Amino acid sequence: MQNQFELTDDQFAIQDMARKFTADAITPFAAEWDEKSHYPVDVWKAAGALGFGAIYVSQESGGTGLGRLEAALIMEAMAYGCPTTSAFISIHNMAAWMIDTFASAELKARYLPDLVSMHKIASYCLTEPGSGSDAAALKTSARRDGDHYVLNGTKQFISGAGYNDVYVVMVRTGAEKTKGVTCLVVDKDTPGLSFGAPEKKLGWNASPTAQVIFEDCRVPVANRVGAEGDGFRFAMMGLDGGRLNIGACSLGGAQRCLDEAIAYTKERQQFGQPVAEFQNTQFMLADMATDLEAARALLYIAAAKVTANAPDKSRFSAMAKRLSTDSGSEIVNQALQLFGGYGYLRDYPIERFWRDLRVHSILEGTNQVMRMIIGRDLLRQ
Repeated sequence: MQNQFELTDDQFAIQDMARKFTADAITPFAAEWDEKSHYPVDVWKAAGALGFGAIYVSQESGGTGLGRLEAALIMEAMAYGCPTTSAFISIHNMAAWMIDTFASAELKARYLPDLVSMHKIASYCLTEPGSGSDAAALKTSARRDGDHYVLNGTKQFISGAGYNDVYVVMVRTGAEKTKGVTCLVVDKDTPGLSFGAPEKKLGWNASPTAQVIFEDCRVPVANRVGAEGDGFRFAMMGLDGGRLNIGACSLGGAQRCLDEAIAYTKERQQFGQPVAEFQNTQFMLADMATDLEAARALLYIAAAKVTANAPDKSRFSAMAKRLSTDSGSEIVNQALQLFGGYGYLRDYPIERFWRDLRVHSILEGTNQVMRMIIGRDLLRQ
């Protein structure tokens, strides 16, 4: 009889496939991608062939139709090699899922075949220079002009900006804060769409980040996802899954650094014995492993709730994101401490994971906002 807290055979198979793909196509090259700020588009194409470009896009639209737990398993496995690569797979999946779930049949037919295969890659554009945590304050305008919208404004911190083919964009079509937001799909070559210079970042160097700029950019009304004014609702629903994915990326990175720390402390000799023989080292490793498993358990529960559309899914998603990203960063930090001075060198992978995971407590809603979501939901009961 299967333990209710174990993965199913299918889930183990999905996890194993993602781990093998990571070991072959990501882990050996991740340090070079980071050093050279290389965007591994060829790896996206290979991931698309495995179905990783449409993990929770419906089978009717050509996707794999999996749940959020399966998606988390894939993100966690890929982050073991490179959190940046894994996180971008999450962004593409959010954009494809949004089109599949809310767009018209005609819009789905135009975009999803290429997005599912990752022949084309999508970016998601919500954040603006003046609206980060307060996403509903976005100002990028979309004025109706016949059968087009005319877009003006700027999106900030957009992963893949200038490289990717398709941009799922939240714009303002009405004055009311949350009900005045609409979702549009914009092609890279649309006149009036341009991109800022690539940002120089602490981490996530394998994923370019830049502004997306709209200047009298004409987008067909036919490219609208859902009805006018529904965009903010779509964005919030997308974030429930995105928060799970970024938490899973932290789990994968933390697991890699824990494994590296265990191996290193067994080999490193100080005071005539392996560093792992010291009780202090064992206590550090024990706490790292315990915190990792606790965060993983909560994230898997939250993923099941989001898949089931449970009434408390948003609270659990926020809880899992907060715990996984905070714990993940602390585990990597402790791994660096166990490596000592060598952990600070680029000869070892720890410092890269330390840099890459730091932003996870900011992405998809800061962890302070996660606490607000959790607290408000608790007091609403």
